[in-house]
Amino acid sequence: MSRRSLIQSVWIAVPFAAVSVLPTACSSAHSSSIADAQSDPIAATSTQAAVPAVSSVPRANPDVVQPAAVTVLTSLPGLGPRTSAAIPASAGQVVLATGAGSTSSDTTVQLFTRVPGGWQPAAPAWQGHNAVDGWTAEHHAGDSRSPVGVFGLTDAGGLLPDPGTKLRYTQSSGFTINGTGFRHEPLAGSFDYVIAINYNRTPGTSPMDPTMPMGASRGGGIWLHVDHGGPTHACVSVPRDDMRQLLLTLDPALKPVIVMGDRGSLAR
Repeated sequence: MSRRSLIQSVWIAVPFAAVSVLPTACSSAHSSSIADAQSDPIAATSTQAAVPAVSSVPRANPDVVQPAAVTVLTSLPGLGPRTSAAIPASAGQVVLATGAGSTSSDTTVQLFTRVPGGWQPAAPAWQGHNAVDGWTAEHHAGDSRSPVGVFGLTDAGGLLPDPGTKLRYTQSSGFTINGTGFRHEPLAGSFDYVIAINYNRTPGTSPMDPTMPMGASRGGGIWLHVDHGGPTHACVSVPRDDMRQLLLTLDPALKPVIVMGDRGSLAR
């Protein structure tokens, strides 16, 4: 046998290493685990093939968006039995505002939608602020704390025109604000968009309505509004684009509420 023929026979006798390219599904929970791959018949046999397995494995079309797995939570994150029980059964949307601590002004805000079996995140978590001195279970005017509780979200407004919300919307120059905040940050634009939190107010009225059913001593005028980069007096703030998204997503037919408070209080 010639040297050339010997080399050819050796090359043919060595099987190709098989490579398997499988499309993966993106998920906010978990993607495929090692155990999943081991149980996959293609993945389990590909390395034993005598010809490249790539040719027999369908590839994902790069022009087609692959659907993400749906994350359904049986309960809202961080909520204890007492807080969960306070959410009305009719509420189909929940804005969850979780304060970092009882005296902290940092808050994580996320929107959830009720689905069969539990709750589904409707947007990524947003970083915002609450009152400069944290949270309280019994808010009073001037205490510089945000009230802990579950409150309806029925009315919105702002300095800017209605972006297309399904909530009742009041546009007014009365939402103009100037000056600086607790960290000397400019407050201009903070009330470009607001959603009234139904704490000590009459639902179905403008966020600026002065009526306080529990009395003026219990404070009022507590809103979700555009974040200005620092603590509030009692409101909850989220970044501008996220406030706009909230306005476009909240639906009065789904009876939206906000669940707000520090981690410890919400865990009860």
